[in-house]
Amino acid sequence: MKERLGKFNLELEKSKSRLIEFGRFAEGNSRRRNGKKPETYDFLGFTFYCGKGRKSGNFCVKLKTSRKKYAQKLKAMKVWLYANNDLPVKELIEKLNKKLVGHYRYYGVSYNGKKLGAFLHFTQRYLCKALNRRSQKKSYTWDGFADMLKVYPLAKSKIYVRLF
Repeated sequence: MKERLGKFNLELEKSKSRLIEFGRFAEGNSRRRNGKKPETYDFLGFTFYCGKGRKSGNFCVKLKTSRKKYAQKLKAMKVWLYANNDLPVKELIEKLNKKLVGHYRYYGVSYNGKKLGAFLHFTQRYLCKALNRRSQKKSYTWDGFADMLKVYPLAKSKIYVRLF
């Protein structure tokens, strides 16, 4: 690998490169060896891991949002909501929906539905908190916030790309 990359004047970063057992027999071998699940790897904001398909039960590569990227995106969403909580609710929800749909389009791949749903849930919680920071008086209870979301709904999470 080192020679191949050297032809293109590229180098392999030792701290970011490693060989892992991955594939059809990785889970069984790993459990026999050390009693743990097989290793995973992160690439382009996704964590790739070994799994089994729902229908067939055969080996399948599964993806979910990387923990690091998930935490970064949630923190960025919270900062954005607190910075823009002075906008009218209708305009705020429109801009927020664009941000949510962009997130869903990138991370909306097979087997990542739980992470998308969790992202929407925490975004709703941060939105409620941000709207309650508008004045000294609490603007919304959770029930009142749910009623407001019926009038101005947030974009629902959706799987846009079926990889497998």
